[in-house]
Amino acid sequence: MTEDAALAGGSSLRPVAGAAVVDDLVAPTRLLAARRTEPPALAGGWEFPGGKVDPGEGVVEALRRELLEELGVEVEVGEVLPGPLPDGRWPLGGAYAMTVYWARVTSGEPAPIEDHDELRWLGADELYAVPWLPADLPIVDAVAARLR
Repeated sequence: MTEDAALAGGSSLRPVAGAAVVDDLVAPTRLLAARRTEPPALAGGWEFPGGKVDPGEGVVEALRRELLEELGVEVEVGEVLPGPLPDGRWPLGGAYAMTVYWARVTSGEPAPIEDHDELRWLGADELYAVPWLPADLPIVDAVAARLR
């Protein structure tokens, strides 16, 4: 079983792929945040871009697809940003769990194409300047520890 397969099927929580899109994978100084437009309960909240992993799809494959669909970019995928669940994922409510990868844009200019109406690059001192979705705040804390 590949790492992707293990992460996608590691529990009963539906797998989600997320990206901490930064300007540099080795020494990041900025994080890309995306403001949601839907569903209505999440509209206006800021999040890490990404989305649900489709059946038969690997987590990294889903991440690349989602970032292309949502932001119009291709990325270099880095290491996993480990979360608190036993399989290293981050809880998103009671039904979903997200595997978050560090990522860097390699092609395209990020734009709010789908599910978002605004993107913002945030420096270390600006990370909490936007109203993050509650489930994403612990991930922001983990990113903050690495941003310079």
